[in-house]
Amino acid sequence: MNVNAHPLPSRHRFTVEDYHRLGEIGVLSEDDRVELIEGEIIDLAPIGTQHAETLRKLIRALASHLPPEALLDVRDPIRIGGSEPQPDIAIIRNRSYVDVHPGPEDVLLLIEVADTSLEFDRSIKIPLYARHGIPEVWLIDLAGRAVEVFRDPAAEGYRDVRRYGPAGRIRPVLIPELEVDLAAVLA
Repeated sequence: MNVNAHPLPSRHRFTVEDYHRLGEIGVLSEDDRVELIEGEIIDLAPIGTQHAETLRKLIRALASHLPPEALLDVRDPIRIGGSEPQPDIAIIRNRSYVDVHPGPEDVLLLIEVADTSLEFDRSIKIPLYARHGIPEVWLIDLAGRAVEVFRDPAAEGYRDVRRYGPAGRIRPVLIPELEVDLAAVLA
């Protein structure tokens, strides 16, 4: 045994309740750009102008065409297992969430807009969503001017993954009356 070797420090994992308690006692505020991912508090990158403008375009494209049974959430948390990610957009079932954040059973579609966060979204958040049965996720790749659509979730990931360029149109599986023209979003 090497007497100079130091054991690796262990990480402290937070529960969703711990995470909320940090907010209640003032360690975290509503203005902190963080999210809880599998027990770890993750700092979110600042939102750049291209990211913000794409989000605005998506909101315009989605909001006026949502059916009455759906709600549009922007950067609000969802609760999935020991995580509370804050997707850029969540289209959820229209019901009251006064006592609990939406869960996987409430989600109709999640959308992540990615510039600097592309690899994190693709390798950490998308698999997390799949493991918890989120039916459909769109990953807007700003640098690649494309949308990756993830459907058919399973424990090992999404079984149906497609990539669309700016000339495409997409309809969410659970909201087929909603069609998004990608040229308007990715322009």
